[in-house]
Formats: sequence, structure tokens, C-alpha cells
Amino acid sequence: MQVDERPLVLHVMYRFDVGGLENGVVNLINHMPAHAYRHAVLALTEITDFKQRIERDDVDFFALNKPPGQGVWQFAKLFKLFRQLRPAIVHSRNLASLEVQAPAWAAGVPVRIHGEHGRDLDDVAGHNVTYQRVRRFYKPFVHHYMALSRDLSSYLVDKIQVPESAITQSYNGVDTEKFKPAPRGPQRMAGCPFDPAQHWLVGTVGRMQAIKDQVMLAHAFVQALTLMPALRARLRLVMVGDGPLRAQVQAVLGAAGMERLAWLPGERGDVADIFRGLHTFALPSLSEGISNVILEAMASGLPVIATAVGGNADLVLPGQTGYLVPAADPLAMAHQLLALASHPERARRMGWAGRQRVQSTFSLQAMVSTYQAVYDQQLQAHLALPALQKPA
Repeated sequence: MQVDERPLVLHVMYRFDVGGLENGVVNLINHMPAHAYRHAVLALTEITDFKQRIERDDVDFFALNKPPGQGVWQFAKLFKLFRQLRPAIVHSRNLASLEVQAPAWAAGVPVRIHGEHGRDLDDVAGHNVTYQRVRRFYKPFVHHYMALSRDLSSYLVDKIQVPESAITQSYNGVDTEKFKPAPRGPQRMAGCPFDPAQHWLVGTVGRMQAIKDQVMLAHAFVQALTLMPALRARLRLVMVGDGPLRAQVQAVLGAAGMERLAWLPGERGDVADIFRGLHTFALPSLSEGISNVILEAMASGLPVIATAVGGNADLVLPGQTGYLVPAADPLAMAHQLLALASHPERARRMGWAGRQRVQSTFSLQAMVSTYQAVYDQQLQAHLALPALQKPA
């Protein structure tokens, strides 16, 4: 039996389900040259059908079904798994999976990388001292960090005291062939009651959870039509995704008598087609790293109205590719919705400028090349070290 000599990268995250972080992992695995590395995915909790988005047939999946709370009791299980798989690289992502770095060190994993993709709801500004202490505790076990925005890179340097030389700041990339505008303007979406030839469709895509704050967008939509009632015949809201906030969004729209002006189809697998049916994309999040969904919307030729949080300012150029508004400010969002709905030609120009920006700065190939270069460099630097080297 022939031995596969390609180095194994074990991607570790809390849960492998629909989300921007997870979508980035899918894109990385699908587009990194197959001859370079093998890949496996480890979820501390569960792996859902989202794994079907990985197109390679040589990727293994592992789920620990970890209960809530600190995972010190998982140390032995992780140690055993790392010894069994013998990955060349363990790449954890976000605070919820950082704890795997200690058993990875104990198991002699040659290269240990940690990625910061965004912040939790209870630490949207990065001021949580407990979280900072946890990150500093695990810092000696990590060889290198990947930060998905300038904001997160600065956080690692200023709050966690990570040397700049141990950080690579890499933007997510987007597939501009999959995500591209419809050739003759927005097209009908399967199952959608609205016609983009008659209606102006503002949409958002994402899991409906508190940190994404879709309730704010629902309030903004209501306020926009209150400020400009004449748009009631034309302005429509599309919210794709499912989660705990969905009922709250429906309640806000119902209380305003606007439930028939919105479409909430739940989770969809045809997101690229959804983007091709919109006129504007809105992201009301309380916190973001580098948002995959913003990049996908821009690649699809949509102007973007996003909250001025995290890495959103790295993506959206105000007045050129869209607008940035304060988080948790539905009135500010409402005014920008009206600005675009009232000036469709301006919106089209912004959308095309956004696509050009993605093509020049946020290509999928650039992202893959950066990660592959980091993997290569770290293996060259650490593979010859003793297997059980103590953390510095």
C-alpha cells in the first residue's frame, strides 16, 4: 500500500456548519492544489451536512460532540486523535477552538497555527479581559497567527502581545466566477414572490443570530418606508437564513403591517442565485472579521450597506462601493437604504465598482496562495524541531 506523503493539515473549529468562517475553510480546501496538502476537518461539537460543500473526496471529518464549557476534559481525546492522525499542521480558528493548541503541542504536532476570524457577541469591541487572558495563556503553544482583518491583527499585537512577525494578515477570497452579476440585471429568484423588474430588493444572507443583528435591518426597513411611504409599492426586503432571530424579525415586520413586503425563505443552498436577484446588500452585524458574504455580494455586483465594525471598513469604500453605518443604528441604515433605492443608477455604479475591487484585491487565488505560503514557511521552520519541544 502506497503511503501518502503529502503533509496533513487538520482544520479545527467549534462547529462545522453554515457560516463565513466555515465557508472560508471550504474555499481553502477546495482550491488549494491537491498535490500540496491533505486536509481533515475537526469540529469540537458537530459536523453538519455543510461538509457536502467540500468537493474533494480525500477529506476526513471528525466531531467530538463536546458539551458547553471549557474543554479540559477533552484533552486526552484530542491528544489521542492527534497521535493517531499525525497532522503536520493543526490550524485552529477563533477562541472557541484555541484550547486544542495545548494537546497539539503535547502530541508533538510540528506546526500549530491559530486564526482569528471575528469576535463573539459578548466581546464585540475586543475589551473582554478574560478572553485576552485566555489567548495569552495559549500563546506559547502557537507558532503563527492568521488575522483576517487589520483590526484583528492590531488586537493580537496590542492586547495579546503577539509579535508582528508571528502574524500574517490575510483577507478572505471569493470565487468571482461563481459569484457574478446576472447578465441582464437582477433576475427572478426561485420561490420569491417579488419581481426585480418591478421591485427594489434589498437583501441579507446569514445565520439569524444575535451577533448578526438582522432585527436591526428589519427595523431599518420599517423606518425607511415610514420616512418615504411612496416607496412602499416598490421597496422589498429579502432575508435568507435561519436561526433564533427569525421569529423576532417576523414580529417586527408583522407589528408594522409589512410582513407581505418581506420574504424570509430560511436557509438556502443557492446563495449565488439569491445575490443575482437583489439590487442592494445589507449587513447589520454587531461584529465581523472579514465577511465572506460582503465579498460575495460585491463580486455579484451589489452595492453594500454594512455596519462600521471589524473588517467591514477593509472591504466597503464609503461612497464608492456602498456605505458604512454605525452598529445598532436602524435609522442610519434606513437613510442609506433610501439613498440607494431613490438613485438606482448610483447603486449600479457602486455595485460595479465593488466587483472590480473584489477582482483586484480579494481574489480566491490570492487567499489560497497566502495560506499555502504560510503553511510552507512554517513547516520549513519547525519540522526539524524536536517532536515534544516545550513552548517558549
